[in-house]
Amino acid sequence: MNKPYYAVIFTSTRTEEDQGYSEMAVKMENLAKRQPGYLGFESAREEIGISISYWESLEAIASWKADTDHFFAQQKGIKDWYSWYKVRICLVEREYDFTKLPSEEGA
Repeated sequence: MNKPYYAVIFTSTRTEEDQGYSEMAVKMENLAKRQPGYLGFESAREEIGISISYWESLEAIASWKADTDHFFAQQKGIKDWYSWYKVRICLVEREYDFTKLPSEEGA
């Protein structure tokens, strides 16, 4: 990813209501991928869910937040799917990673 860039971290706990949640999550991920400035997405869920989307700019994030379909999903989430959530918007100035090579596994 080009640096610096922005990360929107969405941390949540869910209600027992699940009707349509999985379908909406897939729809929102696919819609986000088509937004100008979208860079990527990662997600994990256990007791809490953490979803991180990556964006080129604050303007791209604001545009995504204002998208009509995304706004509908946000309202549905507040009404039915989430008991709590927090959104953090962060500037990523540096990143690094590690990948074990297949020849190193079991060594």
